[in-house]
Amino acid sequence: MTLLNDLYDSYGQSPWIDNIRREWLADGTLTRLVEQGVRGVTSNPAIFAKALSTSTAYDSYLASLSAVDPEVIFERLAVEDVRDACDVLASVYQSSTLDFDHGVRRYADGFVSLEVSPRLAHDTTATIEAAQRLASAVERENLMVKIPATVEGLPAVSAVLAAGINVNVTLIFSLERYAEVITAWLSGLEGAVRNGHDIRRLASVASFFVSRVDAAVDPMLPTDDQRRGKTAIAQVAAAYELYLLRTSEDRTQRLLAQGAQVQRPLWASTSPKDPLYDDLLYVDGIVGDETVNTMPDATLATTLKRGDFKKSLLVDSAIRASTSSALQELPSSVVLEEVTTKLEIDGVASFVTSYEELLGTVAKKLSGIF
Repeated sequence: MTLLNDLYDSYGQSPWIDNIRREWLADGTLTRLVEQGVRGVTSNPAIFAKALSTSTAYDSYLASLSAVDPEVIFERLAVEDVRDACDVLASVYQSSTLDFDHGVRRYADGFVSLEVSPRLAHDTTATIEAAQRLASAVERENLMVKIPATVEGLPAVSAVLAAGINVNVTLIFSLERYAEVITAWLSGLEGAVRNGHDIRRLASVASFFVSRVDAAVDPMLPTDDQRRGKTAIAQVAAAYELYLLRTSEDRTQRLLAQGAQVQRPLWASTSPKDPLYDDLLYVDGIVGDETVNTMPDATLATTLKRGDFKKSLLVDSAIRASTSSALQELPSSVVLEEVTTKLEIDGVASFVTSYEELLGTVAKKLSGIF
């Protein structure tokens, strides 16, 4: 029994890891992490860019490919890694699906996420096409396709779910956008029902980004202000309240009665940006039933050593309400809507930059092969 097992068994939160590397698939690292309690994997362009630039594990595979378009080659590499990771997580997916079928939990687990190209963040049609192509290429039940929660991404979320494909809705920074994501999820499930898909096997998470909120708000507050380092968790508490409210509504309940899984909130970006903050600020403080925390390697390792989940501000309803009330205590100079809008714009731009760097790395490696 590890602390990750306790996080899931006692508190209902699934620990996922926010990283994927070919070496982990080859040397058994991911398998060992699963044995320690990891229940899912997320990836993004920045993660793949780092993996490709710091590893030679992909070189022989690159040499075996006939294509020379860096984007085509990257997609093949990503599909291969994600497919293999899905196979490692298959046991978690299968056991959690049995739990879901028997009413033990309201969701299945054991998913691996693969993101559509961030270049498509503002193109609904292209995002839908890319999601369908990736799902077809990976061909695993426990794949989740990541789609950004941009204005253009929301209808894509609904359409991809309606096509029977699992979706991880990413880059959520505000409560307003999260509410729209929940609505898009509901529309997608309703479309899936109309299209004859088995919604019992249709999963989704809503990835709410955490640490970047404090990183943006803290500099807007005095250095000795007691409100520093509290905005992000206040938003998480409010988001969890919203999840509980929307899940109890008639529209959601009708779908759950038809066999649907809940769309769990996923806390992303849970490694503090401020080195003065405790490494587990965005782990111990935001433990809640029917949620996911996807952690970078170092944060996960620290959680295994000293996670203290009794510190959570989400479990008790009174503490949760008090925590979320901090959003009303921000000074008038901090307009949270403006902050989160900029975070979304910057988040998409950052992923595009990482993606371009990734393709550049592939091109450089190819130049040494062909």
